[in-house]
Amino acid sequence: MTKRSTRRPARDNARNAQSPQRKLQVVDDNWSPDRDREQSFIKNVRAKSEGQQALLSAIDAHSLVLALGPAGTGKTYLAITKAVEALESGAVGRIVLSRPAVEAGESIGFLPGAMEDKLAPYLRPLYDALQDRLSPKRLKALIAEGLIEIAPIGFMRGRTLNNAFVVIDEAQNCTYGQIKMLLTRLGWHSKMVVTGDPAQTDLLPELSGLSDVAAKLEALPGKVAVCRLCDTDIVRHPLVASMLGVL
Repeated sequence: MTKRSTRRPARDNARNAQSPQRKLQVVDDNWSPDRDREQSFIKNVRAKSEGQQALLSAIDAHSLVLALGPAGTGKTYLAITKAVEALESGAVGRIVLSRPAVEAGESIGFLPGAMEDKLAPYLRPLYDALQDRLSPKRLKALIAEGLIEIAPIGFMRGRTLNNAFVVIDEAQNCTYGQIKMLLTRLGWHSKMVVTGDPAQTDLLPELSGLSDVAAKLEALPGKVAVCRLCDTDIVRHPLVASMLGVL
């Protein structure tokens, strides 16, 4: 028994000396499983047109930005990208996303479930943009902690949004009174971006207030930025710009 035990360490040492692969590897003290796992969701977003670059610069320089333009110009995506960057860098304490619950030309009837379930189809575009900027695990955690809030416009009255990045999407489906109410929610150390396409409102043309609000706020240069994107800023399928030119 004693003879076998003395031979085994010598044999193992000889085998380790012949096989360099068996040597222990030094592990980085700063390594963590989540560090490499989250890298696939870190995407560098850059402007693909002069209009998009002007929008990104306006968001950095102003507390209130109105982004008007046709579908596919990246208005919502760029706004949410800036919101996520501000939250991750600590510039703001939370993100508030709001969108009117208006059907696109047809009524889908009664929706079952709780309030969140009823509003989910209307707020789906905002979730899609967030999922492209954050991993599903990270997004779920931020929503659970209240750092990202997605709310319908109907529940915004009476609130003061301090230390927040606010994105109002599809504002062409808001009335003049609704947009005025939303703009006055802006609090201290906050930033608000309002996006919409006045040419694709699901309300009666005389009810949509986005164009009137943008025209009046353009009289406040240096305080409010109104960015008007055009067909040359469309980053979707090239056919989209061609169709919008004739429709």
